[in-house]
Amino acid sequence: MGRGTGTSRRRFLKFGLAAVASAAVWPAEAKLIDRRRLSFENLHTGESLDTVYWINGKYQPGALHAINVLLRDFRNGQVYPIDRKLLDLLATLRTRLHSAAPIQVISGYRSPETNAMLASYSDGVAAGSLHMEGMAIDIRIPGRSLRQVHRVALDMAEGGVGYYPRSDFVHVDTGRLRRWG
Repeated sequence: MGRGTGTSRRRFLKFGLAAVASAAVWPAEAKLIDRRRLSFENLHTGESLDTVYWINGKYQPGALHAINVLLRDFRNGQVYPIDRKLLDLLATLRTRLHSAAPIQVISGYRSPETNAMLASYSDGVAAGSLHMEGMAIDIRIPGRSLRQVHRVALDMAEGGVGYYPRSDFVHVDTGRLRRWG
């Protein structure tokens, strides 16, 4: 056996034993915690929320309730369960935009009555809007242009994405894959 081979084996054993020793003293409680966090600012109510809504594969009921309340129909106060896939989409969107800023909410859940009223005033409001199912949200993200938010949401390809530069928001939803605006 050549000199280089013996040295390599000793180095390998030395580092291998060090790794085993460090694993043996690592506390069992020091598990990695996987969390998903969202921050919102509701522009109509002035309310804000910063919450961890998912920990180690489990959605947190208290956090989900707080999100549902913040994203309620601000016109009549009606609260509706927000689609968890929409929350995950928003968390991923913020991550891909490298932003910790609160998501500014223009419109979250809309009751059928509110949606009908808005649709009567504007062609841009769908009669069967996914807002009424808690599956859509209209947003801005401070520090990121609407173009950036729109582009990243399109790249994610996880649902519908609408671009409304005149109204200053991007629509994202968890419906079928489509785009407009």
